Amino acid sequence: MQPSTTVDLNAKIPNNVGLADDPKLRRALEKWLPSYLEWWNDMGPTDFADKPVFLRTAISVDSSGWAHYDHIKMPDYRWGIFLNPRKEGESVVRCGDDAGKPAWQEVPGEHRNALRRIIVTQADTEPASVEQQRLLGHIAPSLYDLRNLFQVNVEEGRHLWAMVYLLHKYFGRDGRDEADELLERRSGDPDKPRILGAFNQPCDHWLSFFAFTMFTDRDGKYQLAALAESGFEPLARSTEFMLTEEAHHLFVGHTGMQRIIQRSAQLEKIDPNGDVRNQGGIDFDLIQRTINYWFTYSLDLFGGEISNNAADFFGAGLKGRYREFRQYDEHRALRGSYSLPVVDGSKLVDRDVPLRNAMNEILRDEYIKDCEKALRKWNQTLEQEGSDRRITLPSRRFHRHQGIYAGHFFDPQGNLITEEQYEQNKHRWLLVPEDNDYLLSIMKPVYEPGKFANWIAAPRRGIEGNKLEFEYVKLHD
Repeated sequence: MQPSTTVDLNAKIPNNVGLADDPKLRRALEKWLPSYLEWWNDMGPTDFADKPVFLRTAISVDSSGWAHYDHIKMPDYRWGIFLNPRKEGESVVRCGDDAGKPAWQEVPGEHRNALRRIIVTQADTEPASVEQQRLLGHIAPSLYDLRNLFQVNVEEGRHLWAMVYLLHKYFGRDGRDEADELLERRSGDPDKPRILGAFNQPCDHWLSFFAFTMFTDRDGKYQLAALAESGFEPLARSTEFMLTEEAHHLFVGHTGMQRIIQRSAQLEKIDPNGDVRNQGGIDFDLIQRTINYWFTYSLDLFGGEISNNAADFFGAGLKGRYREFRQYDEHRALRGSYSLPVVDGSKLVDRDVPLRNAMNEILRDEYIKDCEKALRKWNQTLEQEGSDRRITLPSRRFHRHQGIYAGHFFDPQGNLITEEQYEQNKHRWLLVPEDNDYLLSIMKPVYEPGKFANWIAAPRRGIEGNKLEFEYVKLHD
């Protein structure tokens, strides 16, 4: 069924995919709902279930106005299934060997396993991030930030619903089993970890939260954008709407980091010795280590630099390049190559890779350019504050656990070094337990409307036209 722009808000599971006309599917999803709510209650934000939060809820997929804002309790949030309708003339395979042919409305048998793997991997990231962030409400720097945390959390939950719908509708018993397993894995669990490494890392303070939403959610933007080019139209339509919500997560990360950087510059000027920590703030070395940590873990999420899987996914039309239709004239990528530095003994040498085999790296390039753009804005903030400090991105080769650079050792500038040199210096380059101890020592909750913790600057404006003094989360009756 072609999705409509209007959403059935009265259904037990709000949707614009006609669940009312598919009783079998509706019953299956309604059966999954209690398990989801049990997971949310166990692994979602702790101790805030009874607090009204100023949340936005999707009420349509019309770009002219799709969200409603109101104070609601998170367990009452209207999680649902929303697909963008495809415009007339766009229902085609957008990349690969079948580019230009009609898009698939059902799963092609030859691509069934690959599509299921793609959808499950994307789906697994959504509950994982909620689990990573579940305790952060207890040390929120303001009600404004607390609300933004919860908005991110409920939307990650809704993105899980989008993928679970696809699993239930198009993959039969296998899909239902996969949907159940999504609620059984746990972030950081040694026995049942989440699928991707970054989603098993601890995110136990707000500096990591902002870095996570800046860098790891930005990877999500590019993965979703690549899937929005899929020849399997229901997946493309789902991810297009998810991108609408993902933009807010990136805003939270980008502006959160920017506000910390701004405040640290102010505190450095205040202190007679330029000691930010002496003023209860977050020093620039610690900010840089946090960026190094989350940026490099996020780079891993794109997969190997040289990848047969990436070539197969592109050739099959399952996953395209970023903005495949807008940025590229030729959509088969059968010609051309990509030059890539590879480790050869004790040095790096350039190697030409067939274009299709470099699709992960092409997507990673777009991601890095986007991150560099954000860093330029942060450095402009430092310049405006009269600070000589500057923030940098480490090399894509530094601190990697996936791909051709995993198992080798590089400094943040991308130079090959020995394992001994790496071990001697990694405490200067990456987050260490002592950093977490310090951050937790300064991160005390600030729940008074309009007030902000000392270590972060206030935002420029409130949410949806409200003032900063607005009660974004109602903690008291």
